[in-house]
Order: sequence, then C-alpha cells, then structure tokens
Amino acid sequence: MILKEILENSWASFFRVLCGGSLAFFIGILFGLVRFSLPDFLKRNFLFNLILDAPKFPPPIAWIPFVILAMGIGEKSAWAIVFIGVFPAVATNTYEALSNVKAEILKVARSLELSFRVLLFKVYFPAILPQVFTGLRVGLNMGWMSIIAAEMISGSSGLGYSIQLNRLNLRFDLMVVDMILISLIGFFINWSVSKLEKRVVRWNH
Repeated sequence: MILKEILENSWASFFRVLCGGSLAFFIGILFGLVRFSLPDFLKRNFLFNLILDAPKFPPPIAWIPFVILAMGIGEKSAWAIVFIGVFPAVATNTYEALSNVKAEILKVARSLELSFRVLLFKVYFPAILPQVFTGLRVGLNMGWMSIIAAEMISGSSGLGYSIQLNRLNLRFDLMVVDMILISLIGFFINWSVSKLEKRVVRWNH
C-alpha cells in the first residue's frame, strides 16, 4: 500500500513537469523566434525589453498564489506553475542565442540566397540548440522545485503533498524517502535532457 502511494505520487509530480515543461519548451522557442524577428528599434528599446523581461525576475514559487487564485486547484494550475518555471529560461536563451549567431555565417548564408526555411533550419537552429537546451535544463530545475512547493501548499497528490502528509503523521522515515525520490527524479530529468541534447546536437559532441 505504501509503495503504491509512493509510486503514484512520484508519477504525479513527474507527469506535471513533463506536461508543463514540454509546453513551455515549444512556446519558449517560438517566443524567442518572434522576439528576434521584431524590428531593431523595438529590440533596442529599454522600456519594451523591460516589459518582456519583467515576469522572469520573480521566482516561480512567488507565482503559485496567483496561479491558484486564477485557475483554482487542479492539474491545469500545476502545469501552469511548471510552465512559469521553464518558459523564461527557454525563451531568453533562444533569443540570446539567435542574437549571438555570427554575422559572418549569416552573410555567407544570405549570399547563397537561401530560403527562410533553409536559413532557419540549417543555419539558425544548429547554432542555437546548445544554448536552448541549457535553458531547458535550468528551466526544468526551476519547474521541478516549483511543482514540489506548489504540491506542499495546495496539492492532493505528488511528492510535495506526500511530504506534508507524512509531516502531519510524524512519519519522518517516509519524509526521507520522499526527499530521496525528489533528488533522484531531479537527477533523471537533467540526465534525460543531456541525453536528448546529445542526440539532437550531434555535431556539438
């Protein structure tokens, strides 16, 4: 019975990070691409950049009460909390990586009159993917910490909820098990992203 609950809570937390993180990854890349495509006068505007960057400065945990008030308690709010943790790192790293693509490479690519599609997938993406995956790793770490904290505050399942429940029941031994599982799953998430990066960005390894 205890083992079943441990496995169910572990899967609940991991699945929330998987769903919210995947959504944040793809939308973050898209947001970075759109921001990079904006006119130069907007990209150089301090106030405009401040508005875009402001939401990333509060720690994701600080957004938990707002998400609960706006979306209630449930899976969607859990995914949203993970999204808030992952999205800024992916979006920022995508934009900065695009901005750092060497001008010489772009000059050669344009002289060959490559189409936008070829330029995007053959020039930009190979250049930015290492930094994008770095953002994903950082973001998922934030998302993992955030979902555990959210489960401790208002969860009905997950490892954060399990820690709180075991604290109330004075089950220190099970709290230790939960902490070990949180560390192991966090390590697994990092390892998985690294393996995925090596497969996708073969030229960089």
